[in-house]
Amino acid sequence: MDTEKKNGPGIGQQEAQQQNTAPAPAEHGDSSEIFGEKILGIVRSKASPKVIHDQLDEFHAGDIAAVMPEMSCKEREVLYRLLDLDTLAEVFEYADEDAVGYIKELDPLKAARVLEKMEPDDAVDLLKQTDLQSRKAWLELMDAPARAQLQNLAAYDEDTIGSRMTTNFVTLQAGLTIKEAMSSLIDQAAVHDNISVLYALDENGIYYGAVDLKDLIIARRESRLEDLISTAYPYVYADEKIEDCLGTLKDYSEESIPVLSDDNRIVGVVTASDVIETMDAEMSEDYAKLGGLSAEEDLKEPVRLSMKKRLPWLILLMYLGLIVSSVIGMYEEVVAKLTLIMAFQSMILDMSGNVGTQSLAVTIRVLMDEKLTAKEKTELVFKEMRVGFLDGIVLAVLAFGTIGIYIMLFRHYPALTSFAVSACIGLSLILAMVVSSLVGTGVPILFKKVGVDPAAASGPLITTITDLVGVVSYYSLAWIMLIRFLHM
Repeated sequence: MDTEKKNGPGIGQQEAQQQNTAPAPAEHGDSSEIFGEKILGIVRSKASPKVIHDQLDEFHAGDIAAVMPEMSCKEREVLYRLLDLDTLAEVFEYADEDAVGYIKELDPLKAARVLEKMEPDDAVDLLKQTDLQSRKAWLELMDAPARAQLQNLAAYDEDTIGSRMTTNFVTLQAGLTIKEAMSSLIDQAAVHDNISVLYALDENGIYYGAVDLKDLIIARRESRLEDLISTAYPYVYADEKIEDCLGTLKDYSEESIPVLSDDNRIVGVVTASDVIETMDAEMSEDYAKLGGLSAEEDLKEPVRLSMKKRLPWLILLMYLGLIVSSVIGMYEEVVAKLTLIMAFQSMILDMSGNVGTQSLAVTIRVLMDEKLTAKEKTELVFKEMRVGFLDGIVLAVLAFGTIGIYIMLFRHYPALTSFAVSACIGLSLILAMVVSSLVGTGVPILFKKVGVDPAAASGPLITTITDLVGVVSYYSLAWIMLIRFLHM
């Protein structure tokens, strides 16, 4: 299978010469929708199997996969009979989560053959999503080498880079001549077509470096392969956490990066499409955690499962909210003497929560760089605190004037009282925003230090903590300024 196919556009190819053949790419409008209608028309036509097969062969596998949900089960059965195993495997790779349902529509033997033709990492993902009985039946019907390959890949934990690699790669012995290397490449290309980058091994089978196919093609036949090897080519280890090596994968614009075992032997590669999918999955997971979810959700997910994902955080946040309420109860004297300040409590809490969430988002983005030093992390903390302080000053000045005038004109308090309260609010904003910036930056850094995903410092968690900061800042300043010193 073509490991770069997922980077290509999902469009039909050239216009066929005969009537009712596959479409040319549309010049305007939604091309995928246009191709979908034409693919449906071809499948539903009364043409012979040969004609339908030839017409479908003009379309990209991604376009066929995209229209399959609109087909009936019987129409998909027609498709399964007409497409060869290689094409069907490619279509299933594009079908994503729907592929599980589709492959169960095949008889077990054909399903096993399709899985053998799929990219190993995609086949493993599909197997992990299906039930144990079907998975066992398909594996038993596979050829022994294919079965062993998939079982080895499936043994890696979901959060390691080994679970995202493919075994579609070509290796060459470093000591070969260019002529010998080309001969070895041709032999392996019959099985592995990911040949844009070739990986060199030393005499003991240890990973040595990488060779660009273009350099191999233009090299002189009598030259040694070792002269072309880039020994500084990037690599990762199979048992590394995905989040820990995303920086390496992202920083290099290579088409594939080798994945090594603990004894430095190459066991797979991560392709460019794998990197994109991996980063997308990690970002989706982090986004879910930032929203206070224990895992990512989708539209088709059952209500009970969605509840199960959300409840842990909600229960924790409820008890943290009780702590905030208890702290407010400690300031009953302040509230009893100055009921007016209760009206502005929500503004202080909202602003401190917003600042904390902003600092959290910046910090999690920065922490994706695994090379970040302790000094740089400290600089980040102080930078966020300076930003919070300066923003707080601007808001404090605006609050002092606006709220003071509002209290005086609309609540009919004396000018001294009005501006004393607004001054207290302004100072509370500065203090709350500085401390909230510290919390929003410091908590994810602390989580990272102790081995917890920084994204677990979710927006709701930070907001609840900063609510506590805002409450203490506001009511403490109100008690000190307005009651102890001004005796209001």
